[in-house]
Amino acid sequence: MLSRERIGTWIESAPVQRFIIAVIILNAVTLGLETWAYAMARWGGLLHLLDRVALAIYVVEIGLKLYAFRLRFFLGSWNVFDFMVVGIALVPASGPLAVLRTLRVLRVLRLVSTVPRLRFVVEALLAAIPGITAIAGLMLLIFYVFAVMATSLFGQDFPEWFGSVGASMYTLFQIMTLESWSMGIVRPVMVEFPAAWAFFVPFILIATFTMLNLFIGIIVDTMQTMHESEHAAERREMEGVMHDDRDRVLAQVRRLQADIAALRAELRGAAGPGAAAEQGAQPSSDDARGAGSGTPKTR
Repeated sequence: MLSRERIGTWIESAPVQRFIIAVIILNAVTLGLETWAYAMARWGGLLHLLDRVALAIYVVEIGLKLYAFRLRFFLGSWNVFDFMVVGIALVPASGPLAVLRTLRVLRVLRLVSTVPRLRFVVEALLAAIPGITAIAGLMLLIFYVFAVMATSLFGQDFPEWFGSVGASMYTLFQIMTLESWSMGIVRPVMVEFPAAWAFFVPFILIATFTMLNLFIGIIVDTMQTMHESEHAAERREMEGVMHDDRDRVLAQVRRLQADIAALRAELRGAAGPGAAAEQGAQPSSDDARGAGSGTPKTR
């Protein structure tokens, strides 16, 4: 029987994850085709079969992960997300719960948890929530101030749009989206109040352009910070690996140096007695020179 570690390594391997991505994409296509009457009339049975096969693959994957990681499975937020999506798909879609059948399309969102770059974008959006919340609070304050002003200025003549603070905030939200704001709202108001542009133009500049750019800036800054953090972690990991490799290389060099020194000592010890005997048997260079240059005998 395979160990939990081997199953966990296998289920998280790149080939298995690519297979799961292919199943998710195929399942997304079948779910879309099930809304097409012509496709259901011709291939309805095949589409239902493919949908059940995809769900079975998801269940097997989650089961293997639960077996391999046990309770550690729920420590990963993306594992919990996958578990909830697959769990919703297993709810019986009959009777009063028939509306839950439409939630099967949530299985397509598993593509987010499987593709690393999509997962990075979602994590960046989640990390940007504190900054986005602060900007949303500021925008709500701006909306409230402009809504009170609009109700006081235009509420009596245009009660449908500015009759109350709530109606004014909804109208200002429509203006912020730039949906029919000029011909639909502002120009009719300017017929009665020619100087109304001095109210609406600053609101559009503040609420639409400034606030939108702040939202984008917060998200981009968060993504850049996360990207730099990932690179810093990778650099630290590479430096640790290089440090370990350097220590191993230095240790091997020291061992080689010690082995070479020991080998030299052995060679000297083995060559010592023979070299001394050979040196004693041969005349020295000084004696040889004296014998060759002896004084001649006198006659």
